[in-house]
Amino acid sequence: MESIKSLVKWIICSLVIGIVVGFVGSCFHHILEEVTHIRQDNPWLVYLLPITGVIIVFFYRNIGKTANKGTNLIISAIQSGERVPLRMAPLIIIGTSLTHLFGGSAGREGAALQIGGSLGNFFAKIVKYDEKDTKIAIMCGMSACFSALFGTPIAAAIFSMEVVSVGIMHYAAIVPCVIAALIASGIAKMTGLSGTSFDIGEIPALDPVLGCKMLLVAILFAFASILLCKVLHKTAHMFSTYLPGEYLRIIVSGIMIIILYLGFGTTDYLGAGTHIIEQSFVEQSIWYAFLLKMLFTAITLGGGFKGGEIVPTLFVGATLGSFLAPIFGLPIALCAACGMVSVFCGVTNCPLTSLILSIEMFGSESMTFCMLCIAVSYLLSGYFSLYHSQKITYSKYKPEYIDRNSL
Repeated sequence: MESIKSLVKWIICSLVIGIVVGFVGSCFHHILEEVTHIRQDNPWLVYLLPITGVIIVFFYRNIGKTANKGTNLIISAIQSGERVPLRMAPLIIIGTSLTHLFGGSAGREGAALQIGGSLGNFFAKIVKYDEKDTKIAIMCGMSACFSALFGTPIAAAIFSMEVVSVGIMHYAAIVPCVIAALIASGIAKMTGLSGTSFDIGEIPALDPVLGCKMLLVAILFAFASILLCKVLHKTAHMFSTYLPGEYLRIIVSGIMIIILYLGFGTTDYLGAGTHIIEQSFVEQSIWYAFLLKMLFTAITLGGGFKGGEIVPTLFVGATLGSFLAPIFGLPIALCAACGMVSVFCGVTNCPLTSLILSIEMFGSESMTFCMLCIAVSYLLSGYFSLYHSQKITYSKYKPEYIDRNSL
């Protein structure tokens, strides 16, 4: 009887959250598409990035307060019940949209986690859920918004249950997360959005030689994920240490992005860079593309601009894989695909989500190659993570409980 009551409760919860968050997430996706087109048609907008940064800081300082912690706050709320303010949702929508409009290098899925988590928490507050059920509602909201923006509902459902604590899964949230993600994905399609997918062409048969080559590139993907985490965290630390004032920090960040834009003479590293990801599947990327995306993103987010880290992560993995493919005699599209999900796994410590993401984006035929690279990247990336609040509950190297903070 208890299981039936629980099922009914979570179906109702997931229906409401899936519909509301799915609609909000879809609108957010359309907003980002529109501002991206505006920026691409008007590249001079990047010169206004420092002024935009001042506006973002003003909003967060006067309205945001704790909302400035971003995705780390959402993860902490699931771990320890930390309060998630409703104002986080509109703030991250405004902040991320302005960042994309004026050329900051950032993604959207990290913002989706914040939007969904905030709205899920608000729903739990309205229906007076206790602390444990509130955590599930937050995960439900995260799954819904991630699904609406990225169009991979199963990966979205699993991600919110897997990202909180490395080594364990919060299976109590599986029903609301799956239903909400599917509903949100359906709403996104109704508004004209399509899921993220890539054609990787014909896939070769796996043999010992090909397997060894994939192992070698998987090792490089793992090192790239470590480097990405270090660059993002170190840059943010340097900004806060040497430029303690938030206004000064974001102005300097904006000026640095302008200098880099002028220095390299390309808009490829502004915004999310999804067109470069698509391009990496059909032709070899330049060797430094993944490094420049790391630099642009680290300066953007470290300086205080808003957005997510996940699309830049996919950019890094895809361009690195695309560059390495001809060197190792591998198909470009397959290597780019493996790079995307391997680096994603290395920085989030979510192997199951990474595998499902590969199936939803590339098809099941690539699963063997992707899983091999994901497994190696998960192991070799150690305890590094995009999110400082992520807990390493169980060791990656032994079946033992360690409960330590990520690096």
